[in-house]
Amino acid sequence: MRAAQKKGLLEWLARESPDVACLQETKAHPEQLEETLRNPQGYHACWSAPQQKGYSGVATLCREAPHQIAMGWGDPKYDTEGRVVVTEHAEFALYNVYFPNGKMGPERLRYKLDFYDAFLEVIEARRRRGEPVIICGDFNTAHREIDLARPKENARISGFLPEERAWLDRLVTLGYVDTFRHFHGEAGQYSWWDIKTGARARNVGWRIDYFFITPDLLPHLKAAFINAEVAGSDHCPVGIILELP
Repeated sequence: MRAAQKKGLLEWLARESPDVACLQETKAHPEQLEETLRNPQGYHACWSAPQQKGYSGVATLCREAPHQIAMGWGDPKYDTEGRVVVTEHAEFALYNVYFPNGKMGPERLRYKLDFYDAFLEVIEARRRRGEPVIICGDFNTAHREIDLARPKENARISGFLPEERAWLDRLVTLGYVDTFRHFHGEAGQYSWWDIKTGARARNVGWRIDYFFITPDLLPHLKAAFINAEVAGSDHCPVGIILELP
């Protein structure tokens, strides 16, 4: 968050003025931030911070105050890493999630896959109650070959492993809609680029940031986009437009 502030985060927020902005990998506890960043003007800020400082963290900024807010889903195994903010709104429940990265070894890959499965149980329970759900965030997995520039070279790398991609297949099979692919079928559309190799200038990227929605929200979905021109991070903003009553 502090690095993004220096690169124009608050100016971008004021200019774009989204109704809801979901931020992942904030790497900050709210008390570490100055007031203008902790509570941006015009927004209700909902922060989830991990026990470990300088790691993980998510924040959801809402123009209208959510009806309810939860940090995680009540399981200490996952909640202590500060990866989830749930905000309940009149028309939907929004899950802002920073999914684990599995590249640090077999133990973290197992944690990532377990996180995926536990998370799916949580959202499926809500959906069975008839509640519309939006899931957004850094999923740390490219779903299909079209979603990364070099699929063959990364076939055995976490982020494009068959077992990681299979979970996204399962999500789609259950009816969750990948909003960007609902509108856009072209290749070369990415949301993350490796900084160390200068991959962004060559558009050697990955699409690992998604908005998934339950089918009951599909009639209200008007657009989905990737703002690849917005710099300031190794990721760029992605978003959707919903027209709700």
